[in-house]
Amino acid sequence: MPSISYLLARLLQIIPTFLLVMVFIFLLVRMLPGDPAIAMAEAKATDAQVEQIRHNLGLDRPLPVQFVIFVKNTVTGDLGRSIMLKAPVTEVILDRLPTTIFLALYSVVLAVFLAGPLAFLAAVRVNSATDVVIRSVFQIGLSMPVFYIGLVLLTVLAAQLRWFPVGGYGTGFLDNLHHLILPALSVALYTSAIILRNLRASLIEVLDADYVQFARSKGLSTRIIMTRHVLRNALVSTVTLLGLSIGNLMSGTLVTETVFAIPGVGRLMLEAIFARDYPLIQGLTLTFAVLVSVVFLLTDIVQSLLDPRLRKA
Repeated sequence: MPSISYLLARLLQIIPTFLLVMVFIFLLVRMLPGDPAIAMAEAKATDAQVEQIRHNLGLDRPLPVQFVIFVKNTVTGDLGRSIMLKAPVTEVILDRLPTTIFLALYSVVLAVFLAGPLAFLAAVRVNSATDVVIRSVFQIGLSMPVFYIGLVLLTVLAAQLRWFPVGGYGTGFLDNLHHLILPALSVALYTSAIILRNLRASLIEVLDADYVQFARSKGLSTRIIMTRHVLRNALVSTVTLLGLSIGNLMSGTLVTETVFAIPGVGRLMLEAIFARDYPLIQGLTLTFAVLVSVVFLLTDIVQSLLDPRLRKA
């Protein structure tokens, strides 16, 4: 298991990253066109009422003071109120966040189950007809954007054949699985192609390594060689890629959730941008930053379990 000092070091690395993200969000939101005070005011609001809203939001103060207030509120969990939904940003995000996390994990599980066995089969039979067919099929998924795959699946399997729901999230775990199978599959087809290429290359490299040849010469069974020597070492780079993929899924669900009408934070971000809901945009961006940082931290921990040498890095 990773030592406490290793975990603390990784946690401390998140802090400067999070601070930089906060600075970026703070400046970016204030560079967007429009006035949040006008967006929050009613249609018949007077100039005095708009100025009062601007004062309540702290927008009439110097930027450094606004940033200090922004950091203080963020640390205490006060992300403000949504202009669009007239509700606390924290509550809105917590209501939508489980859907996005469920979709991301669902997609990753499907991608691993698709890519894992076939990558192993392609590596064992490298340059054979089987290897060529597997790589060619997965290359199709890699060459098409996720939203296009989603539209094709939506048109054929949902609209025409009516095997799956057109959109929505459902109620209950099994109903969630049924409703999210198409969006999860559209993401998984693209992600699995990336995983397969990386895992296949890593397996081929490890299978030709000297210590694997030495293990074979000792008469060890194929099962022991594969589980103790090959897979453990081949998965190090794949885990890194998988962590990056999960991070991208967390922050890139906007298109998928919009295509399939899924009530997640990705779709909520798009709605907030169109509505110029600045507090909600800030809160969602911070949420994505935290999720990606947590995923990368978990990726480092899994890597250290697979390769203890990384704990000294």
